Amino acid sequence: MRLIIREDYEEVSENIANYIKERIRQFEPSSERPFVIGLPTGSSPISVYKKLVELYKQEKISFKHVVTFNMDEYVGLPRDHSESYHTFMWNNLFMHVDINPSNVHILDGNAPDLDEECKKFEADIARVGGIELFLGGIGPDGHIAFNEPGSSLTSRTRVKTLAYETIIANARFFEGDITKVPKLALTVGVATVMDAREVVILITGAHKAIALAKCIEEGVNHMWTVSAIQMHPKGLIVCDEDATLELHTVKYFKSIEHVHHSLIGSENLSLQGGVKQLKSVNNRPTTPME
Repeated sequence: MRLIIREDYEEVSENIANYIKERIRQFEPSSERPFVIGLPTGSSPISVYKKLVELYKQEKISFKHVVTFNMDEYVGLPRDHSESYHTFMWNNLFMHVDINPSNVHILDGNAPDLDEECKKFEADIARVGGIELFLGGIGPDGHIAFNEPGSSLTSRTRVKTLAYETIIANARFFEGDITKVPKLALTVGVATVMDAREVVILITGAHKAIALAKCIEEGVNHMWTVSAIQMHPKGLIVCDEDATLELHTVKYFKSIEHVHHSLIGSENLSLQGGVKQLKSVNNRPTTPME
């Protein structure tokens, strides 16, 4: 698992957007071999999506051969409702890029059989060969998607009852009226996310500092579902300085990045952080950490 620390939310968002751009570019997707990505909603990824749109307008990225699967959707909310995740994704990303609408997969919270809808979603993921990269954010309690504290770490896409605290927190999006907030959602499971070949988590803000510390420095725990990333062979967390306020290993993770870029050299590293070669390493000047 890698942890990359940047100064603030905007730098975190820029890092992730550029990372996704490079992953898609290096993958060289085609109609027969699309790049499959899992995407979140909420406030965390908004700037990432904005920067991806900017990269698209600069012709540095194309979504023509990209297939997407979204993490979750409310149950019973009309698809065109201003607070549906379908509306969120189209307003913030899809309508601004060259993605094929048939390549967009968002759970249908109004399906006649919700269990069958969840099974179909998992089957659709399998049909395209699995997810190459799953991007996610977390809540202050460390939940990923709607896998709130106590969710099984082996869970798959399913119907989830929202915790009372989540319903209260979401009331601000529904005119402050708790009666208008959906009480159920469809969500990918923890195992659905962790089945992806790479998982990238965005964590920013002091209010998520405890969750980051639990995720990084304590054991895998179903009470902090994002901690499952510890078991992933290609897990990446990108956070800001504020999110590290409860972290004791900040210096360690910063030193690893310093060694990678200042002593080993970016030219010797793969995009995903592995050492691909060792050319001119011994001749590089040694620079102190800031």
